[in-house]
Amino acid sequence: MQLQDILYSQGFGTRRVCAGLVQQGLVQVYMEKDAVAPVSFVQAATDFVAEGLRFRVQGVDWPFYEKAYVLLHKPAGTECSQKPSTYPSIYTLLPSPLRLRPQKAAVQGVQAVGRLDQDTTGLLLLTDDGKFIHRMSSPKHHVPKVYEVTVKHSLDDKQVQKLLGGVVLDDDPKPVRAAACEAVSEFHLRLTLTEGKYHQVKRMVAAVSNRVEGLHRSQIGGLRLPDDLAPGQWKWLTAADLASIAG
Repeated sequence: MQLQDILYSQGFGTRRVCAGLVQQGLVQVYMEKDAVAPVSFVQAATDFVAEGLRFRVQGVDWPFYEKAYVLLHKPAGTECSQKPSTYPSIYTLLPSPLRLRPQKAAVQGVQAVGRLDQDTTGLLLLTDDGKFIHRMSSPKHHVPKVYEVTVKHSLDDKQVQKLLGGVVLDDDPKPVRAAACEAVSEFHLRLTLTEGKYHQVKRMVAAVSNRVEGLHRSQIGGLRLPDDLAPGQWKWLTAADLASIAG
C-alpha cells in the first residue's frame, strides 16, 4: 500500500494533502516492530505493508488501524453530537485524524456508539466500523452497561428490589428491569442495564421516587473505564478490549 494511501486511510487529509506531507519530509516510518527511531521518506508512492505499521506525522506517532476503535472518558458538559446545540462536542476532544477518517457514508471519522447525556460522564466508545455500531446498538445484543448513580434521597432495599423487579416508564407499558442493582452507599447506586432507552437511568430512578444527581458509566461488557484515563482523554482499544466487550 502506498504511503500516501496509508495516510489517507488514517484521516490525514486528501491524497494530495497526504502526498504533500510525505514530500515535505513530515512523515517517518518505523521499519521494525520494536524500532526506536523512525526513518524518513519523501516518496509518497513508497509501498509498505500497512498492517501493524507505525509511523510519525509532524512529530506525532500513529499506529495503522484498518478500523479505529477508541475509548473516550467523556467529561460533563459535553454533547455526543457533531453539531452540538449548547455544550461543546465530544469530537473536539479527539485529534483531527480520528475525526477525518474517510468513510463510504457521507459522515467522516469515528462515531459514538450510542450517546451519553451532556451531564453524564464516563466510558464512551467511538469507531468508524458501522457493523460494530449496529451490532452494539441492536436490542438483540444485550451488552450490559454499568452506571454509578448518585441519587438525591437515601436509598433503601425497596427501591433496589423495584428496579430489579421492573418499573414502568411513561412511554412503554412493558416493565423495564435492571440486570443488576446494588446500593453501594446511602446515596450511591450501581445499576446495570442491557437496554438503551432515552434517559433510561434517570427515568427508572424517578419511577422509584428518587432522583439522579450524578451519572457515570463505568463499564460496558467486561471493559472497565481505566482509572488512569482522565476526563477528556482517549485511548485505542486493543483486541483484548474488544473481546471483553463482546463477552
